[in-house]
Amino acid sequence: MRCAECETIDDIIFDQTNVWLYLPTKDALKRTINLFERQKWSYRATDNNNISVSLPGTQMNKFAVVLFGELTRKELQETKILTTPAGSTKNNDLGSIDMGRVMNAEVFVYRIKGQWIVDALEKERYESWYQPIVHAAGTDQNQPFALEGLLRLRDEKNKIIPPSYVFQIADQADLLFSLDLAARASAVKSATKAGYRGNIFVNFNPSSIYDPANCLRTTAAAINELGLKPSDVTFELVETHRVDSDHLKGILAFYRQAGFKIALDDIGSGWSGLNMLHEVRPDYVKIDLDLVRDINENSLKQTIVSHLIAIAREHNIKVIAEGIETEKEAQILRQMNVDYLQGYLFCKPDTADNVLSKYSPSQLSA
Repeated sequence: MRCAECETIDDIIFDQTNVWLYLPTKDALKRTINLFERQKWSYRATDNNNISVSLPGTQMNKFAVVLFGELTRKELQETKILTTPAGSTKNNDLGSIDMGRVMNAEVFVYRIKGQWIVDALEKERYESWYQPIVHAAGTDQNQPFALEGLLRLRDEKNKIIPPSYVFQIADQADLLFSLDLAARASAVKSATKAGYRGNIFVNFNPSSIYDPANCLRTTAAAINELGLKPSDVTFELVETHRVDSDHLKGILAFYRQAGFKIALDDIGSGWSGLNMLHEVRPDYVKIDLDLVRDINENSLKQTIVSHLIAIAREHNIKVIAEGIETEKEAQILRQMNVDYLQGYLFCKPDTADNVLSKYSPSQLSA
């Protein structure tokens, strides 16, 4: 599931690093010059708010920290920054390729502070854990309908880093597309390697897709190599509020035409989720866990969820209730005719081997 453009992460730290900055105001430039002088860093400034400095790669972490402390957030967002290896430019001139790598200083700082993500991705210190989505009723009740793949990144000491923190830093450092790509690939590959051949739900951030046709081609080829069909894979949309709706619909059109299915996460968590329901027309919707929590004790939550289920049913959309922790929650959701259930009550996220060991082969093929 590889896409050369999406998975490329440009180097920004070199043995000797030239740092080029464009500051938004004369005041920001003056304070940056004073900062460099306090640090005893040799710099070259021009009259048009440009300044450059050459630093050893070992100094780049300190550079990011002191710059973050000197400039306001607005100044960081408006400051343009680029790094090149020392000696890579002639007469201090930048080429068109270099200019395509310019980023704002806030992203740059977080990229420096998030180098551990780049390192983990390059050294493949990550894996997928899974949580089953089970049938709510019928003869298959509580048996797996699908597995949802969840990325787990490890540090240098092999400790798992909290996923929410990983994705937060990746977002700030503009590394979300690379992390999302690794998560999608790992979710499919790890499950099939463990012998699973059922439905797989893969978290999918549409803001990480640059060229849907190209990404789709590589994704479809990888899935075919693993012996899966596109219909076995459901892309679960997250963070849809950050994507232009026309762009999102265009991305989904490519995936749908190739046979993949779409799930919409966190329905009921806000108006944006409800608006996306008619924009996306998903195959599945997930009821937000805040609505599920203690639903057996809250009549208002029951009314809201009942209406959401009715809307979905009217449009042939299957409903998944997630975040279930008690049998009472599961029981009332079954009475409300939800299609599938997911949560700690049935299984906590774990490695594919550990999750699959809880079920017989016949249950996994259901």
